[in-house]
Amino acid sequence: MTTPFHRVAALGAALVISAAALTACGANDSNDSGNDSGNDGGSDSSGGGEASGTIALLLPESKTTRYEAFDKPLFEAKVKELCGGCEVDYYNADQDEAKQAQQMTTALNGGAKVVVLDPVNGAGATGMVEEAQGQDVPVIAYDRLITNADYYMSFDNETVGKMQAEALVEAVGSAGDILMLNGAPSDPNAAQFKSGAHSVLDGSDLTIAEEYDNPDWSPENAQQWTTDQLSKIDPADIAGIYAANDGQAGGVVAALTGAGVALDALPPITGQDAEVAAIQRILAGEQAMTIYKPIPIEAETAAEVAVKLLGGEEVSGTTETGIDQTEYEGVKSYIFDPIVVTQDNVADTVIADGFYSAADVCTDDYADDCTAAGIS
Repeated sequence: MTTPFHRVAALGAALVISAAALTACGANDSNDSGNDSGNDGGSDSSGGGEASGTIALLLPESKTTRYEAFDKPLFEAKVKELCGGCEVDYYNADQDEAKQAQQMTTALNGGAKVVVLDPVNGAGATGMVEEAQGQDVPVIAYDRLITNADYYMSFDNETVGKMQAEALVEAVGSAGDILMLNGAPSDPNAAQFKSGAHSVLDGSDLTIAEEYDNPDWSPENAQQWTTDQLSKIDPADIAGIYAANDGQAGGVVAALTGAGVALDALPPITGQDAEVAAIQRILAGEQAMTIYKPIPIEAETAAEVAVKLLGGEEVSGTTETGIDQTEYEGVKSYIFDPIVVTQDNVADTVIADGFYSAADVCTDDYADDCTAAGIS
């Protein structure tokens, strides 16, 4: 049975998310080209900014639910709030690096004056940045570092990995063998998560029996790889599983239950992104923890910086969202703090912040779990 643990994350200043912003959080389907051009155009005269023009938003993939469900609509809503004369030209690369490069060219040819880019491959995206900068278009590296970008914003990714690993060590509570599922090698964040996790796990009593770098972060790959390991390792001998994100954690659970492991006998499993399904698994005792990265502050900070750049303003100091500018690997940066979510603090984190409502999480299957956690 999953070992409970009681690690309460330091929340710092509470993030308050307005109901108006959250109404924008419904997922939006992209068309075949990945382009959802100008769908939040500048017809709203209530926008307070004097800037006008097009901001291109290029996101890397859609298998991780956060991008379509949160990053995109929150970014678009904030741009619209700040700038009545601004349009957002949206693209999703579907984990295809070549496709994203073509989308950059299309966005620039379409008149984008600022680009917010979450790259499929951070190391390979420098050419895309050079293309934009060659046309005097500044680039904000969003969530994943691009070393020649004009600005960068993300969460403290090594700390994310450390938090996940610390939580797993605490949840297991003793020595034992674990499986480790990391993110895509092309994703610079994945390397940072992995490094942070190893810095804890390598000095612990846990032994990494097998390790996997998931090429596209997909739950399907995670499920298949875990199933393959279970053909060689008795599930009863697995003390815990490090999954770098919630999608992979879901694939791990599917593999374990498919191998006959009862839900109430699952080993501790980590995660990241605070997806609804993961929060429900945590409440039910089927996943040990997740990392909550308050996406609204990231998306809204990106929108604020983009609008200022579009208006020709110099961006420095503290943003309206309260984040101080720093420098990361030579790039002007805004770095946000991640938060550990466990069964003990779901109510005090994702629910209290308004990231999810009780109705989002407490469906019929999880009503009793919500009651036990003080969520109603």
